[in-house]
Amino acid sequence: MRIATFVHNGKRHVGQVSVDGMQVTAFAISDDLAQRGAQPLIETMVNGQALPALSGATLNLTDVKLEAPLPLPRRNVWCVGRNYHAHAKELQASVFKDSNSDTQAWPIVFTKVPECVVGPTDDVQLPDAAVSQQIDYEAELAVVIGLGGKNISQADAMKHVFGYTVVNDVTARDVQMRHQQWDMGKSFDTFCPMGPWLVTADEIDGRQTRVRCWVNGELRQDGPTENMIFDIPTLIETISRGITLYPGDIIATGTPAGVGMGLNPPRYIVKGDVIRVEIDGIGQIENRFV
Repeated sequence: MRIATFVHNGKRHVGQVSVDGMQVTAFAISDDLAQRGAQPLIETMVNGQALPALSGATLNLTDVKLEAPLPLPRRNVWCVGRNYHAHAKELQASVFKDSNSDTQAWPIVFTKVPECVVGPTDDVQLPDAAVSQQIDYEAELAVVIGLGGKNISQADAMKHVFGYTVVNDVTARDVQMRHQQWDMGKSFDTFCPMGPWLVTADEIDGRQTRVRCWVNGELRQDGPTENMIFDIPTLIETISRGITLYPGDIIATGTPAGVGMGLNPPRYIVKGDVIRVEIDGIGQIENRFV
């Protein structure tokens, strides 16, 4: 099932997307619940309750504005750095130079504030040049937690996955390196485009899909998730060590090689650039940087 958060006639709804990805039908939930996007539906399903009925007319997606499926996550988005071998290699002299040199040791985990999440077609705001001049893209598969838990084992981890979505982990590279801990360089306003919807885990296995990114139509990133250094069960096990994960928590699983900083010379985002991120079995997001 694909669950989308969308605006129609100035009002936010949460709905089910048709199999062909062309239409959406809203669930019968209150306006207050709809403000949280897919979050109430995740909680409903995790509690073993039936989903609300579909209500109202079926709408063409061309007649609605898609928003992030979780427009304001319940807390910071969990993120993973250095999780594809080639990406770790391309940045080994920069953002990873002070990291453990053994890429098999532990994942690098950081967070992005929930307020930086925007929709799949929203503009991304470039900061003033005095703040940062090195804005980069990172195409990523995001895991959405269903069943919560603490100290989750790798063997049980996939039972805790509700579904998947697409994110662009936009990054201010100079700020990322300046502060060493990465949260500030990752959390600028609008720096987490997400969407186009949430696909439940019964329809796709995030361990076997493909992440791609285009900049102004030029393919820059293309990597199968099988090439992750730390797979999804390992990430869930690691992040839940001593920390309770909750329904609706988001884990961005890292980016393949081909980011702007890794090119020679580096090619950072400039005003007017359009970044498209697509993941097989989920869909695509496309955002203009302004």
